[in-house]
Amino acid sequence: MENSYKEIFRANKKWVEEKKAENPDFFSHLAKEQNPEYLYIGCSDSRVHANEIMGLQPGEVFVHRNIANLVVNNDLNILSVINYAVVHLNVKFIIVCGHYNCGGIKAAMQPKDLGILNPWLRNVRDVYRLHEKELDAIEDPHMRNDRLAEINVYEQCLNVIKTAEVQKSYLEKGYPRVAGWVYDLEEGILRDLNIDFEKELNRIRKIYDLTKGK
Repeated sequence: MENSYKEIFRANKKWVEEKKAENPDFFSHLAKEQNPEYLYIGCSDSRVHANEIMGLQPGEVFVHRNIANLVVNNDLNILSVINYAVVHLNVKFIIVCGHYNCGGIKAAMQPKDLGILNPWLRNVRDVYRLHEKELDAIEDPHMRNDRLAEINVYEQCLNVIKTAEVQKSYLEKGYPRVAGWVYDLEEGILRDLNIDFEKELNRIRKIYDLTKGK
């Protein structure tokens, strides 16, 4: 265990050397500022890392991760991230990315007391409740879980669209747009759920319009 811990620092030095060999000014340039076009909201799963699966370099994607890639309306952590990304970084896209075979999704589908996880996973269970008929019609548990992962991404995208920052920025500037993805662990492929952002924005503004009077 101690050797694996120390190996991290050896690997870090090797990574620094490789980056400097490619571009001697890499770190000095990176330290000056960040101008990411993307805010990535993903799952904390150790197998899914935004930069790698998107093929992007440090500084190109602003990242927030939590269990089951949730956007909860009273979570100051995620709301602060969205505010900073939209208002200060002027990101052009906000991506909610779930993944198949998600442990958080599986846990939420279990009728079990999971302690401190209960209030967090209740948000996934609420998604299940909203789409109960479709999900219960899927007999295979694995396929049902994967479908819930997709639907959960869709619902979290709606939660992003409901925020004042996103609504105001898009109506004033034309960005950011909100997209939903699912990552396939077995194939390494990103799948775009092709959520119609403008349609969803227009649909939910009847109730969630936070731009009037501004």
